[in-house]
Amino acid sequence: MASVNAATWIGSISVLLWGTLALLTKLSGGEIPEFQLMAMTFGIAFLLMCSRWVFSGHSGVHYLRQSPLAWCIGIVGLFGYHFAYFKAMTLAPAVEVSLLAYLWPLLIVLLSAFLPGEKLRAQYIVGALVALAGCWLLISRNADGFAWENLPGYLVALSCALIWSSYSVLSRLVRSVPTDAVGWFCGVTAILALICHLLWEETVWPEGVLQWIGLVGLGLGPVGVAFFTWDHGVKHGNIQLLGTLAYSAPLISVILLILAGFGEATVAVLSASILIVIGSLIAGRAKSRTVAEPELLTD
Repeated sequence: MASVNAATWIGSISVLLWGTLALLTKLSGGEIPEFQLMAMTFGIAFLLMCSRWVFSGHSGVHYLRQSPLAWCIGIVGLFGYHFAYFKAMTLAPAVEVSLLAYLWPLLIVLLSAFLPGEKLRAQYIVGALVALAGCWLLISRNADGFAWENLPGYLVALSCALIWSSYSVLSRLVRSVPTDAVGWFCGVTAILALICHLLWEETVWPEGVLQWIGLVGLGLGPVGVAFFTWDHGVKHGNIQLLGTLAYSAPLISVILLILAGFGEATVAVLSASILIVIGSLIAGRAKSRTVAEPELLTD
């Protein structure tokens, strides 16, 4: 049980790092095309894992030898989610897309009940719903409302939530796949994003030190370490609690933007904060699992 708690704490690091996403994107200038930014940041994440391999005295090539299932989960999860998210942004307003895409933590809580040895607990459902209410209150401040003409974008945004929640839950089935393999998933994702960039976008390079700091920060934190710690957390930790805690990411984003002078504290922000904290506390009080660890698929 101690190892499960430790893995959950490690997984929660991802939530903190994803909370810096908005601020770092703001620092990077916000003018870099989406797929170019994706290619550069995932490329940095891959180099980050390469540095780990070098310090460990090997090339990391042996981590390429994973099952087709593991590769499918990794690539569809990392590249598929971001591709669908960027596509949804072109089909519907950004706020509404974010509202729908951020259903993924709740879906993690629900879908994880189908995993071997897991059980859907009422505390996690209630906690996730309360936190979801806070998240939607936070994001919907500038919403214009849902419109039927944007339905294709809404459906793609919903696919984002389904892709990432499925990636997180299915990763549990390939627990034997080491987190180092995620480095290769990031590398392939960077290549696929580069191809999309060359096909559909014009290259825009960062200007000035501050924009480069934001870009490198994205690659090292929200796109780099965050995906590695999330992989460890969902494979070995309390996945339902992690799903609920994930609703803290947009709250952390708003708080950091306010502290950096890019936003202001409002009643909506305070109310959302209270709801997200209450939801996390409800989920955190859920009883620990007592079921023995199931036998999992190997590569």
